[in-house]
Amino acid sequence: MKKNLIRQSLALVPTIGLFLNLTMMNPVLAQEKVLQTLTVTGQGVERIPTSLTQVQLGVEVQGKTATEVQQQVAKQTSAVVDFLRSRNVERLQTTGIGLQPNYDFSNNQRRLIGYIGTNTVSFRLKTEQIGTLLDEAVQKGATRIDGVSFTATDDAIAVAQKEALKRATQDAQQQSDAVLRALNLTAKDVVSIQINGANPPQPKFYSEQLSRASADVSTPVVGGEQTVQASVTLQISY
Repeated sequence: MKKNLIRQSLALVPTIGLFLNLTMMNPVLAQEKVLQTLTVTGQGVERIPTSLTQVQLGVEVQGKTATEVQQQVAKQTSAVVDFLRSRNVERLQTTGIGLQPNYDFSNNQRRLIGYIGTNTVSFRLKTEQIGTLLDEAVQKGATRIDGVSFTATDDAIAVAQKEALKRATQDAQQQSDAVLRALNLTAKDVVSIQINGANPPQPKFYSEQLSRASADVSTPVVGGEQTVQASVTLQISY
């Protein structure tokens, strides 16, 4: 019995030795072949015209007493808000309310001379209507215009984002094709896709100070373009 077991064990020795020799001579048999890939990042840009204007304006009043100032601010702000609602502006909301003491610092002394009250609101409207509306808002009681910015509609931005992503993908593909052709290699499969971003563009701000317009001249308000950018990274095997 023992002799038979010894003969069977000896018979297996050449086979095991042959497998070990082949593994050491060719490591590919012991591990999977490494996948060769090229990683490229493409950029896409889409420009769209702005058609909406975001405005922040309000009322600022100075007076001797806090009560007097607050009442006057409330009165003028109510008139301005009623006017804006009558013009069907979008996204009308209060953005700030303030009341603070007003000091005179002459002769190296601080002397209370009254109070300053403010109330500001923001809203959005079509750009072609905004010039006339600003002039009328001033006539209704607005005394300050704190900011004007321009943006495209949400639908236009969504379409531009998709187009920018398409351009970014095409750019990445063109880059990979150029590199692989230069190396006499052939692209096989797209191993992974990463969308790095197609964020909504920031509003374009109006840089000049707007002031009270004369009765016969409308405040000129001109929009512009917004830029939507996207980035796509492709990993391609070859």
